[in-house]
Amino acid sequence: MFKKLLCLFFLFVSVLSFSQNSTLSENSKVSIFTCGRGNELYTTFGHTAIRIKDVATNLDVVYNYGAFDFNTDNFYLKFVKGDLQYFINATSYEEFIYEYQIEKREVIEQTLNFSLPQKQELFELLNTSLFSEERSYTYKFIDRNCTTMVVEKINKMLGENLIQKIDDKSITYRELLYPYFENHFYYKLGINIIFGAKTDTKAEKLFLPSELMHSLNKAQISGKSVVTKTETIVVGEELESGFSFINSIYFVALLLLILVITNNKKVFTTYLFLTGLLGLFLSLVGLYSLHKEVLWNYNALLFNPLFLILPFLRGKALKIASLLCIGCIIIYAILMITKPHLWLISPFILTTLFMFWKTQKVLIK
Repeated sequence: MFKKLLCLFFLFVSVLSFSQNSTLSENSKVSIFTCGRGNELYTTFGHTAIRIKDVATNLDVVYNYGAFDFNTDNFYLKFVKGDLQYFINATSYEEFIYEYQIEKREVIEQTLNFSLPQKQELFELLNTSLFSEERSYTYKFIDRNCTTMVVEKINKMLGENLIQKIDDKSITYRELLYPYFENHFYYKLGINIIFGAKTDTKAEKLFLPSELMHSLNKAQISGKSVVTKTETIVVGEELESGFSFINSIYFVALLLLILVITNNKKVFTTYLFLTGLLGLFLSLVGLYSLHKEVLWNYNALLFNPLFLILPFLRGKALKIASLLCIGCIIIYAILMITKPHLWLISPFILTTLFMFWKTQKVLIK
């Protein structure tokens, strides 16, 4: 541990002194690392980093905009609110690659065809971020992350938005992200419930590491390809994708079916009350969170906050509220027809309709 801290200290000092007192040589190299996905949730989408190498001055540094501190006070509340601070750090090439070798995650390096002045300017921009107030930034799932920050710095150096998304822009963000959660069923379910209308807009922003890699391969400067060389530095292992009944929609559907089979009004009322609490959360989290992805969440039409007040209503008020709930569920079902997570939500739609019908007898009198 002491050796690791010592190495980090000397790296920090060397980068600081080099950035302040020297310039890059003609033999310097700028490259982008695109790192593969991992098993942890925060590694689901991979990672992007920038490498600056200069053999003439023995410099080989990787700049990473994806650092965060789990020990931050109220970490999860800040993450939900959308004001969690991420920051840039710099590590040696060997240390950066070693971590991915241990985790057996793929690392692909793309060497970029920049002139010496361009490399120097990018190097200075990165060091300005590293040693100034720019070091920290407020993380946003789509708008500001390790990939968007790299794109921002490169385009700023080029003086134009040359690096832009070239992958399919006709699909929505939700459709784009959906396959990434194949190994994390409950994350997939939770994400698709908490994400609102923004993720159903066209995915036009370049924010995923793999998309940046594809965009760099197609980008050109003065008719010449931006990428001069592509090399796999670490050969990763395929993520395990074996079927697990417990981690599947079939298990959730079975649990819901057992609840339905009980045919118990108290069970049904409890279920509707809990889904009502979820709907209240979905309705209010947009007032608390700065994440635009959770605004205008139509899932609250199914997990309806009105379920919370139904037990306390009588007569005409109950009938009106019940009809409103039925209307919301019908509207929701229509909205879901074209959504990729329809398969995930279908058991909840059917269960809610059945339990609601069984508990609200006023509708069939």
